[in-house]
Amino acid sequence: MMFRSIRSDFACLVASAVLVSCSGPAGTQTATAFAPAARAIVGSHLLPDAKMQPSLLYVSSILTNEVYVYSYPGGKAEGTLTGFDDPYGLCSDAAGDVWIVDDGAKEIVEYAHGGTKPIATLGDPGEYPEGCSVDPVTGNLAVTNFYATSGAGSVSIYARATGSPKVISDPQFEEYRFCGYDNKGDLYVGGVTSSAEFVFAELPHGKNVFLTIKLKRSIEWPGGVSFDGKDIAVGDTDTSEVYLTSGKKGKIAGTVMLSDANYVNQFWIVPATKGKANAVLVAPSQDGDVVGFYAYPAGNAPEKQITVYEPFGATVSTI
Repeated sequence: MMFRSIRSDFACLVASAVLVSCSGPAGTQTATAFAPAARAIVGSHLLPDAKMQPSLLYVSSILTNEVYVYSYPGGKAEGTLTGFDDPYGLCSDAAGDVWIVDDGAKEIVEYAHGGTKPIATLGDPGEYPEGCSVDPVTGNLAVTNFYATSGAGSVSIYARATGSPKVISDPQFEEYRFCGYDNKGDLYVGGVTSSAEFVFAELPHGKNVFLTIKLKRSIEWPGGVSFDGKDIAVGDTDTSEVYLTSGKKGKIAGTVMLSDANYVNQFWIVPATKGKANAVLVAPSQDGDVVGFYAYPAGNAPEKQITVYEPFGATVSTI
C-alpha cells in the first residue's frame, strides 16, 4: 500500500509547466513537450485533424491528471483529454477505441479514436484499477485492480466491455498491476504477493481460475504485460527491462533493454506493419519525463522521445 500512496502524493505536487524541448541520446529524435500550463484552452480538446490520423498515441500523466494525444509515429501534439482523477493504464481495441483507467474515480472511460467526449464509462466500485486489456476474441475488457477498499486486489472482467464486471481473484495475489490478452483470449496478469514477491499467472480463455506461471527471471516490481503476436512481454518497472516468455513453463525467450528509461510502468507494443522491419515498444518513463519509442525486440537506445511530465501508461489507437 505504501508504494501507491507515495506515488500519488508526489503526483499532487504539480509545478508550473512550460513548453520545452529536450536532447536525447546520439541519433535520437526528441519532440517538444505539450505543456499543460502553456495551453489557453480549458477542458478536453483535440485538433480537427486528429480523427483523420490513422494512428494516435495516448499517454497518461499522473502529475497533471490528463491524457495527451499525439500523432503516431510522428509525435505531433494533437491535444489533451481532461477531467480524470489519477489516470493510470491505457488500452485500445481493434476498432481504435481507447480505454482509460481512472483510478481515483474507480472508473474505466472509453473514447472513440480522436474523440474528446467519453462514449462509455464503466464503474469499478470498491476497487483501485491500474491497467486494462481488450480480448481480441470476445471483446471482453479486463481491468487489474491494484487493491480494493476491502483488502487485496482482483481482476474485473466486463463482458463485451459493457455492464458490471465479473470479479476474479487468486489467493496468491495481494496486488495486481497489469494484464494482457493473447490472440487466443488467454489473459496474463502480473502482480505481487502479500510479502511483495512477484507473481505471474494466466487466466485461460473461458475459465475463472488462475494458473500460476513461475517466470524464470526475478522481477523487482511488476510492469506492463503485453502480447506481441508470438511471446508475452513482461516488464520490470524498477529496471526498465522487458522479458519475453513463450511458454507455460515461464522460460525466457529474450530480454529487451530500454536504455535511457527510468521507471517504466505500462508500455505498449505496436506491431510491425507492411514495409516496416521492426515493431515498436512505446515506453513511458515516469521518472524520466519522456516517452521513448524503441525498436522491438531489439531495444537499447530509443529511436525517438517525446517529453511528457510523469507519464504512466500509453496506447496506440489505429483505425
